[in-house]
Amino acid sequence: MKLTGANESDIAQAGELLADHEPEVVIADRGYDKKALVEQIEARGAEAVIPTQKNRAEQRQVDEHLYRERNLAERFWSKVKQYRRVATRYEKKAANFLAFVKVAAIMVMLK
Repeated sequence: MKLTGANESDIAQAGELLADHEPEVVIADRGYDKKALVEQIEARGAEAVIPTQKNRAEQRQVDEHLYRERNLAERFWSKVKQYRRVATRYEKKAANFLAFVKVAAIMVMLK
């Protein structure tokens, strides 16, 4: 997990988040559709399951069955956000907020 400012895009953090991992498949939404990122993923020998933006001239084919697995992550974060301290961000310091997000994530995984 990495906490960033609200005005930062998610894709800016993708390279750093993938740096220490050797995944077989990377599943992400259309917001991560960047040619450089897809090439970086494929250079590592992984499959990029990232749908292309609708306005792109060159559309990439993705495995629909694998892409449906993304809902697991979406449902997980939905459950984490049910914890009031996470949803309302009571904590002002980033380190404290990230700690509560981790605690909430652990509670969701333990259920």
